[in-house]
Amino acid sequence: MTIGYEGLREDSATVVARTYGDMERQIVAGGFTLKEKIALACRFLADEGHAMSLAGQISVRNDDGSFWTTGFAHGFADTTAGNLVRVNANLEVLEGEGMANPGARFHSWIYAARPDLRAIVHTHPPHASAIAMAGERLVISHMDMAMLHDEIAYLDRWPGVPLANEEGEIISTALGDRNAILLVNHGALAAGGTVEQATFLLASMEHAARLQLLCRGAGYRPIAVADDLAADAKRFMTKPKFIQATFDYWCRQTLRRHPEVLG
Repeated sequence: MTIGYEGLREDSATVVARTYGDMERQIVAGGFTLKEKIALACRFLADEGHAMSLAGQISVRNDDGSFWTTGFAHGFADTTAGNLVRVNANLEVLEGEGMANPGARFHSWIYAARPDLRAIVHTHPPHASAIAMAGERLVISHMDMAMLHDEIAYLDRWPGVPLANEEGEIISTALGDRNAILLVNHGALAAGGTVEQATFLLASMEHAARLQLLCRGAGYRPIAVADDLAADAKRFMTKPKFIQATFDYWCRQTLRRHPEVLG
């Protein structure tokens, strides 16, 4: 290997291919169990301002159709790996103590409509909620938003407290084949094949909403990234290894702040 600037003459495709190959070889998952990852995601999102109350849930679906989710007595800020519950589609507890957050009922509808999804994260984050309250759309106007390019659906009505089936029906329909949705009068939801992906998308959606509100609050109009550039950036930022590295970084931060979370 030479130590010089000769490599700067390589074409972009070669550099990108090498980067992806290096990511596959060098990035290794953090070694957390599924329940630990759920608990760490809860604490991270709580630290990011997603969890003022008991509203919001994370769920991860198992092969048998049951799913692990947050208990109703515990907000994100005091969730641990030990106080999660495993439930069936009707939220009947199969494993663990207590009851599931009743708002998680609509997760069952999404899983039924989208067999490809294995994880759902739903919160009422302040900035994404503010965008949703106004019926606005997120403008992909910064590279940190690119993973959301052509990924966000919008639901323009709220049926009330999500204890029955109507919310599940309308959210699963509105989500369609996308992995993120802004819910008017309500909040935000992201889903994916892993809890890492769902958490990554939801945290990114809240960050994007915050940037947009800061821009508009300063009296400016967000300038959208060109579609082709946004699509290229999305391909990179949604690589499983990119998401894994980001999620593990968040987990390490969270574990330093909350060492009890794995208990």
